[in-house]
Amino acid sequence: MRVLVVEDERKTAAFIRKALQAEGFAVDVCGSGDAALDAACATAFDALVLDIMLPGRDGLSILRQLREHGDKTPVLLLSARGAVNERVEGLNLGADDYLPKPFVIAELVARVRALGRRIGETKSTTLRVADLALDTVSHRAQRGGKTFELTAREFRLLEFLMRSPGRICGRMSIIEKVWDYDFDPGTNLVDVYIRRLREKIDDGFEPKLLHTVRGIGYVLKEGA
Repeated sequence: MRVLVVEDERKTAAFIRKALQAEGFAVDVCGSGDAALDAACATAFDALVLDIMLPGRDGLSILRQLREHGDKTPVLLLSARGAVNERVEGLNLGADDYLPKPFVIAELVARVRALGRRIGETKSTTLRVADLALDTVSHRAQRGGKTFELTAREFRLLEFLMRSPGRICGRMSIIEKVWDYDFDPGTNLVDVYIRRLREKIDDGFEPKLLHTVRGIGYVLKEGA
């Protein structure tokens, strides 16, 4: 599962991210409402952990806008323990669950996992771009009847690109989401893994899907 955690308290966000990653989840983090809405609209997440109190656009506003646009991504709301009215409003807006602060991290992980089980029967575990398919359970890619084994990092990179088809992904964004670095290590790490992916999913196939946008980053799409 790829989970978006929306929490403006840095320590809390880092704590949640570390706990979810330890359980095998891919985790993105946003610290403001506006950034979270942009991320949720640009990338297909399997679940959102959404704090209600945020700088800028609040969590309930984000939830309302997502549901109005037909986005059914499961949402776990985080709220102050006494904010009963906010929790009720959130559930009425379409939240799937809520957890009052302060919370036990094991319970949060269990609730996110439960959201995943709830959608597991109805949501496909396969991502597709053109004739390329990625099984997010087995971590195998397939194109033209050929199956490719992927390393853990190759899988994370390909999954990240396939969840945002047609969108240019900058190098720093890739480093943050695939390697969990908040700085550029100043190496050709990204280039090496992009080359490895190309060898597996593009070599010998037409059209090419993985494109370089010079000076900006990479994009996965059909056609130049």
